Amino acid sequence: MPASPPLPPSSQPGSVQLPELEVLLAGAHVVSLPMRVKFRGILQREALLLDGPRGWGEFCPFPEYGDREASRWLAAAVEAGWQGFPAPVRQLIPVNATIPAVAADRVPEILARFGRVDAVKIKVAEPGQSLDDDAARVAAVRAALPDAAIRVDANGGWDVPTAVAALTRLAGVGLEYAEQPVPDIAGLAEVRRRLRAAGVPVLIAADESVRKEDDPLKVARAGAADLIVVKVAPLGGVRRALEIVAQAGLPAVVSSALDTSVGIRAGLALAAALPDLPYACGLGTVSLLAADVTRDSLVPDDGAIRVRDVAADPGLLAEHAAAPERREWWLERLRRVHAVLAAGQEPRN
Repeated sequence: MPASPPLPPSSQPGSVQLPELEVLLAGAHVVSLPMRVKFRGILQREALLLDGPRGWGEFCPFPEYGDREASRWLAAAVEAGWQGFPAPVRQLIPVNATIPAVAADRVPEILARFGRVDAVKIKVAEPGQSLDDDAARVAAVRAALPDAAIRVDANGGWDVPTAVAALTRLAGVGLEYAEQPVPDIAGLAEVRRRLRAAGVPVLIAADESVRKEDDPLKVARAGAADLIVVKVAPLGGVRRALEIVAQAGLPAVVSSALDTSVGIRAGLALAAALPDLPYACGLGTVSLLAADVTRDSLVPDDGAIRVRDVAADPGLLAEHAAAPERREWWLERLRRVHAVLAAGQEPRN
């Protein structure tokens, strides 16, 4: 039976009741944080932070996401602030460095921000760039870190023939896996089949095909991936993500959605609660921000982040407060998305 998308907090058995809108608005802070380098096409990362009785929650769906999809992100923020996280089974979370789609000569500069790491995720298939650009970026990482595990992330930017050709070429440097090389589940299954038939040893990881599907288990049933990438906010919270991983029966990599340290804390909670954690997690992305909302940022130290709580700093919230018109935009979005959950609608795309 297909798994349904996550239910709103007000109707999930054993979960916290959705707070009244006025309560959320009273504890809402909207920030705009500068990026060190363009990532996902943006140079400023906006987020709405919620100050709850159990801690801070983060609501930061990208602007293009509709209210129903964004409702998962609000469910996750409410879980963090009003329910708290499941008990951890580990305290130290290995993380990868993340290299945006930059020129190859910038790779050493960006790697330096992460400190020592054993794994690196490299963005590829950027619009306006070529496979030669991707290959040069990947080669620069391999030159800098000869023994690191390298994974590439295309964000669904290739079609099937291009993905097969690209991954066949990039496999020469030794790829751990390729994340979402094509946009749809059928395409992922075909890329995986062709690579196996050709003897190309690159695993396929599904990201968007998990978090942006009405049924996040479709990819597992279709045999379209060797592992799944899970992100707390797009899946509706830590507990919902744990359910999806358990039902999928595939190894999982926990990743972030370009969060502040408040959002990364939720990602760490998921990674800390998973029964198995075979891969380094994509939770080191605060290093891509030029500012944060806490003075105790969750950034890698010797290739890992220790699980700990963080609190937003009032001074930093004020320093990086979004412009009035952007604050109102986010508060209005919060009102609309809260109404989706309060009406008992299932968050879906």
